[in-house]
Amino acid sequence: MNESGRVEAFSDGVFAVAITLLVLGIKVPTGDNLWHLLTTGSTVDSFAAYVVSFLVVGIMWANHHQVFSFVARVDRVLLFLNLVLLLVVVALPWATDVVAEYLSRPREAPLAVALYSGFMVAHALTFGALWWWLTRTGHLFDARVDVDAARATRLRFALGGLAYPVLVGLAFVSAPLAMLLHGVLAGYYGFNQLPVPVRERTPGERAPGMAEGPVGEDGAL
Repeated sequence: MNESGRVEAFSDGVFAVAITLLVLGIKVPTGDNLWHLLTTGSTVDSFAAYVVSFLVVGIMWANHHQVFSFVARVDRVLLFLNLVLLLVVVALPWATDVVAEYLSRPREAPLAVALYSGFMVAHALTFGALWWWLTRTGHLFDARVDVDAARATRLRFALGGLAYPVLVGLAFVSAPLAMLLHGVLAGYYGFNQLPVPVRERTPGERAPGMAEGPVGEDGAL
């Protein structure tokens, strides 16, 4: 396994733990009327927060995987930026529990959702910093990446750093709406991912990783 593969494997493990911890925040209802308990109050809030955060962490993982599938090597700065990114990821289950606990309390809900949104601001800024570092010189990418085109996508990668602070403020206007928009944004990033730009290979150029040697007319070595 190459050095970028080790980083991605470690990151995948952290994402897996974080997304598993989310379900532990769903409270088991206790009482006599189970149907009523399942459809009202803290149980509904717990499920709602779980679904939103599952989408959020899932899309985080998908974007992280997409980027690192084009990373051939890592340096110390990239390692630490990735660790900060994972720091935010593993904190999201806790922020989700806070939302689940306070979403139905009108006085505390705004602060709870603003706290959650703050973690999302941190994620967006960290992911943006990671992408900025990768595209700064492009030396960490493999040969497929069009570095100039990748550098031109920095603004698009940084849009989350503009959208999530808005949700911090919106939380104090309508906490449920702000939480809903977190799910909408996750869906948007899921279906409208920005691909890593790749360059066109010149005629006869081999794909990265293809073995050297003479190639026959049928493509066999």
